[in-house]
Amino acid sequence: MISIGIIGGSGYTAGELIRILMFHPNAKLDFVYSTTNAGKPLSFAHHDLLGDIEMNFTNTVNPEVNVVFLCLGHGKSISFLEDNQFSDATKIIDLGNDFRLTKDKDFNGKSFVYGLPELNKTDIKSAQYIANPGCFATAIQLALLPLASHGLLNDDVHINATTGSTGAGVGLAATSHFSWRNNNMSHYKAFNHQHLGEINQSVNQLQADYRDELIFVPNRGDFTRGIFATLYTKVEESLEDLVAKYETFYADQPFVTITTTDINMKQVVQTNKCIISLMKKGNRILITSVIDNLVKGASGQAIQNMNLMFGLEETTGLHLKPSGF
Repeated sequence: MISIGIIGGSGYTAGELIRILMFHPNAKLDFVYSTTNAGKPLSFAHHDLLGDIEMNFTNTVNPEVNVVFLCLGHGKSISFLEDNQFSDATKIIDLGNDFRLTKDKDFNGKSFVYGLPELNKTDIKSAQYIANPGCFATAIQLALLPLASHGLLNDDVHINATTGSTGAGVGLAATSHFSWRNNNMSHYKAFNHQHLGEINQSVNQLQADYRDELIFVPNRGDFTRGIFATLYTKVEESLEDLVAKYETFYADQPFVTITTTDINMKQVVQTNKCIISLMKKGNRILITSVIDNLVKGASGQAIQNMNLMFGLEETTGLHLKPSGF
């Protein structure tokens, strides 16, 4: 059994980790760390766990666990690791953005591998430290990487993506109150969202000469979870050829499905799936990519990475079915 610690245990991504890991056949939850909730039951913060798990939050860590998931929010993982030491054998998976970029991957003798399995699976299998991708970044990269792998990105890419309110984290803000978010929609950080750095980095990993612009408008949706992303750019190849390229690129990737039918978010919410739909009009391709921002965009992908790091089948514990109604 893999012994597991979760740091920053009261947030949405930690709650999803606990929900999925409870049914993982190779996982044993050792501790869930939260300074604000120490001594309280997990169900105090995660009401969906009431009656399912008898464990309290703690403000101490077990440095000998096999793997630690850091769910601390952006910019806080570095300071936590500076103050808390784990054994040399402990693997670390960071769900924040501290180590995602190549320039930030090395820290105190640790070298973090960017944990997008569909791009870096071989490196993930031998890694000790993983930087889990961002949620928008996951949906957008999976939409673009097959084109980049064939050198077919030769123009600007226009991206419009809408995320649920859980993408903003558990802390309250003016734009996360129900009365503001319900029956409402807005964009934010247009053209300069923080995930653009890792998206461009991965595109250039496969197509080093890509120098055009990813023009990204992120939106807030009036739903709790999921990402619905649409991207379009100019590509001359036929739809049939493009579908074949996408299917070949993802042939050995169990969580990605390619289709030419219309898709919707309910097909992926509560799962680790990414569904990508392709359509063509003239020389423009429209790519639609849907994921659950908390599962494939965060906690599910982190568990997928854990499975790969420990030599397990990557789908272990992640056979999750959506509800279409």
